[in-house]
Amino acid sequence: MAGKSPKKKGRSRLEQRKMAEAAEAAEKSAATKKKTATKKKVTKAKSRSKKAKEAIQRKRIVWGVFSGSMKEEARFPYNKQKDAKAKLEQLRSKSKKPYFIQPIKEVITDAPEPD
Repeated sequence: MAGKSPKKKGRSRLEQRKMAEAAEAAEKSAATKKKTATKKKVTKAKSRSKKAKEAIQRKRIVWGVFSGSMKEEARFPYNKQKDAKAKLEQLRSKSKKPYFIQPIKEVITDAPEPD
């Protein structure tokens, strides 16, 4: 048995791969034909999501001066950052507690705020 060549069992891997690819391509073409036929039949009116229906809230940024325990000490308009820093320094000089400035986004209401 030492001089005999090994017997081939069935088709080679290359031939099997070609056959598998041809079968996949045939399935895909049949599936796309089926999808286009069903797409043409079914046409539903899509409803919009709730987010599109809700009114968009306008916001503005203001400067908030806070203590270390997140208690708001003062609030200043965005263009008054210097005043907010002055208030921060005033609070820091009075006590050793930590104070900091943080921007706050607040919703703009229809009624104007008094300055």
